[in-house]
Amino acid sequence: MSRRNPFEEIEQMFEQMSDQFGQFDDMNVPATQSLSVDLADHEDSFEVTADLPGYEREEIDLSVADRTLRISAERDETTEEGDGNYLRRERRRRSVSRSLSLPEEVAEEEASATYTNGVLTVTLPKAASDEDSRSIDIE
Repeated sequence: MSRRNPFEEIEQMFEQMSDQFGQFDDMNVPATQSLSVDLADHEDSFEVTADLPGYEREEIDLSVADRTLRISAERDETTEEGDGNYLRRERRRRSVSRSLSLPEEVAEEEASATYTNGVLTVTLPKAASDEDSRSIDIE
């Protein structure tokens, strides 16, 4: 009489699940992720820091309006040149976005941003303003 090995059954179950999840990779669905940020309150401004590794400046969009900072970035990780003989392709179109409510009004026209080594830093001077949304240039 042979004993049943429950661990072998669990391994088989995990292999089946892995195969089923692999089918979703072929659907070419863009991946969207949330973006983690740090918000610092300085005496005369707010500073927002976000890690965006692998993105180019041109792929990042920033805007501020009504005490809300919107950060979004999108990149296409696939190449058009020669598909090769891939057994698995997980690098696809990636996008991240985040809307961040600010605790106080900011001087939208004086907002600035820098992007260095994958780290985006947005400086938002505090002030009262009733203007419409303004795009922020990244230096």
